[in-house]
This record gives sequence, C-alpha cells and structure tokens, in this order.
Amino acid sequence: MPEIGLNHFLIVSALLFSAGIGVVISRKNAIAVLCGVELILNAAALNFVAFNRYSTPDARLDGQIFTIFIIILAAAEAAVALAILLNLFQQTNTVDVDEADTMKE
Repeated sequence: MPEIGLNHFLIVSALLFSAGIGVVISRKNAIAVLCGVELILNAAALNFVAFNRYSTPDARLDGQIFTIFIIILAAAEAAVALAILLNLFQQTNTVDVDEADTMKE
C-alpha cells in the first residue's frame, strides 16, 4: 500500500481550489458564490496543515496556527456576507448577484 505523501495533499488541495474557483465564476446565486469562497479557504487551510505535517520539527505548529486564523477569517467572512445577503434580499427579493447593481440607485 503506497504511503500518502505531501503530493497527495497538494493534489486534493488543488482540486478543492479549482472547484471553488469554478463555483465562484459560474454561479450567479450569492449563496453558491459564498460556498465557492469557503472551498478556496479550505484548500488554503489544507495546504497549511499539509506543509506543517511534512516540515521540520522546529516549525510544526505554524501550519496549525495559520489554519486557526483561516477558520476565524471564514467565520467573520460568513457573518459579513450573510448580513450583505440579507440586505440584498430585503431590497430586491432575490439573492441573484446580477441584481446587486440595482442597489446603486
């Protein structure tokens, strides 16, 4: 049975990142765009943990600390984005991102 190495983690992270970018680019629904952004942040967190696992023993906690910061950032981003979505829905009765330009008026 082959051993799971750093390359395997990086491939999974690249797939997560690509899926997140694909969702952000292709969707017009703001909630789906937020899910894509979360996938991108999770890919970055996976990279930090993988590099932490395969780094020298001196720097073993750096990746985990960065991942905790990413989780905190994702929670703050979700709170702000949900507030914006609620405001958008209250003004336009839809969560379609293309309708956000009507809020300029």
